[in-house]
Amino acid sequence: MDVSLILKLAGLGILVSVTGQILTKAGKDEHALFVTLGGILVALFLLVGQIRDLFDFITTSFGL
Repeated sequence: MDVSLILKLAGLGILVSVTGQILTKAGKDEHALFVTLGGILVALFLLVGQIRDLFDFITTSFGL
């Protein structure tokens, strides 16, 4: 796993959490929910390649 991917995910998490807190304090709970869901989707898109590599490794290791 690449260190830059970990840093991207950490930065994304910090950005989403701060934005969500600011929106919640401003009374925009619906927007905070959408920001959180968007952050989860972006994180999943960043991890799709790594998950695919993991499944390929598992299938070749066990000969499936």
